[in-house]
Amino acid sequence: MARVFITGSSDGLGRMAAQLLIEQGHGVVLHARSQQRGQEAMSAVPGAEAVVIGDLASIAQTRKVAEQVNGLGSFDAVIHNAGIGYREPRRIATEDGLPHLFAVNTLAPYILTALIKKPKRLVYLSSGLHQGGDASLKDLAWEHRPWQGEQAYSDTKLHDVLLAFAIARRWPDVFSNALEPGWVATKMGGAEATGDLDAGHRTQVWLAVSDDPAAMVTGEYFYHMRLRRPNPATRDAKRQEELLDACKRFSGVELPV
Repeated sequence: MARVFITGSSDGLGRMAAQLLIEQGHGVVLHARSQQRGQEAMSAVPGAEAVVIGDLASIAQTRKVAEQVNGLGSFDAVIHNAGIGYREPRRIATEDGLPHLFAVNTLAPYILTALIKKPKRLVYLSSGLHQGGDASLKDLAWEHRPWQGEQAYSDTKLHDVLLAFAIARRWPDVFSNALEPGWVATKMGGAEATGDLDAGHRTQVWLAVSDDPAAMVTGEYFYHMRLRRPNPATRDAKRQEELLDACKRFSGVELPV
């Protein structure tokens, strides 16, 4: 039996992944951004061990999420599922002065990766839209560019793959991979989404706990449990390091060796 922590697991794909893991006999700790959503998550996912609370748009609260997780012991896998979609019509600033999208989709996974005790496996949810992300890594905080919600989202999903591959390179004892679940009809994807919702959560579960040799790899990108070619820029170690350095500057958190 594995023990898995899943961010953003109060609804959508995160909740579905939690339910499947519990059905398979694994231990699961949930995450929600508020106490109310946490209570709803625990009711919706019978058998979950616990829920940790914290808004990933806040650096301080993200740190507290890591503290709560570490207080619950060690984990075999962490699934970085939480994310904000591309429909924000303007640059919404967090309490730290950062774009909401960047804070939740890019910076929070970095902070949690750095502060949670190393698991055996790390899984990062990206998107097919990462292919159109800006690999220059310029103006990450959108201070100079005119705001474009879909581009900002695409950028953060590129960042998630860069982060997964950077960790795979830096931490060879940890399986670190990224995936795209497809365009599915969750709250983020919208009712018009055409992808297979049932398949949307299975790859992250497979990567988190499966003994299938195809899942026990690192530094790879998947779609529906099959390898898929990511944006070639994500394989660039220099870009990976540039993103890590930027996240360190924004958060004040350093990635352990």
